[in-house]
Formats: sequence, C-alpha cells, structure tokens
Amino acid sequence: MTDPHQQPGYGPQYGPAGTGPGMGQPAYGQQPYAQPQPGYPSAPVPPGMDPTAPYGRNIYGEPYSDKSKLVAGLLQIFLGWAGVGRFYLGYPSIGVAQLVVSVLTCGVGHIWGIIDGVLMLTGKVRDPNGFPLQES
Repeated sequence: MTDPHQQPGYGPQYGPAGTGPGMGQPAYGQQPYAQPQPGYPSAPVPPGMDPTAPYGRNIYGEPYSDKSKLVAGLLQIFLGWAGVGRFYLGYPSIGVAQLVVSVLTCGVGHIWGIIDGVLMLTGKVRDPNGFPLQES
C-alpha cells in the first residue's frame, strides 16, 4: 500500500527520487561537493619561536629586521661614497643621492656616508618597514 501523501517519483524525505545523501545531491544544509582547501596547511611553529618576529625582538618588544646592523654600518662606512649601505637596507633613492653627492664633490661627500654608517651602527637607522636592525 502506498502513502496517500506521497507523490509518485518522490523519496520519503529528500524530495524527488534519486536525490539525497549518497544519491549525487547533498541533503539540505550540507556543502554541495568537496570544497577545495585554501592553500597548504601552515608549517608547525617550533616551540619558543614567535611567528610574527622570526628574527627575534628587541628589549622594547619590536620585531627585528632581516638586515644586520653591523653589515649595514660597515658597508656604509667603507663604501658610503656609493651609498652601498643604503642600497643594502632597501633605500635606493638615498643610496643614489649619496653617490651623486660624492661624485659632484670629488669625494668630500663620503663624510655623509661615514656619519650615516655610524648612525647605523648605533641603531638610529631602521629598515624601510620601520623595524630595528638586528644586533648581528
């Protein structure tokens, strides 16, 4: 005997026959098909490492830059006439300006590079993102 409330061609609770869970169509409220996962799962973070500061933090809690204070300062002291320390830090416009000033002043502009190198070594210069340079 058939149910008088059931229409022919319809399943008991899922709508038209051949639909529902396991029948090619998802049930109400379920995701239509397998959804692609966004990207790969993140790599596990080693214990004690801060993922927001991979190079550590200074005494004020600011994350360090990926650039070294010692390397930037020494490059600027010895090759500051060409602005190499500023190129290393990511300030190409200041590096070009130091090169132009040194060429136009026949090398006297190297004083700017030496002073800039000392400022880098003392921690007064930051990277373009505003992070302090690494201690080394």
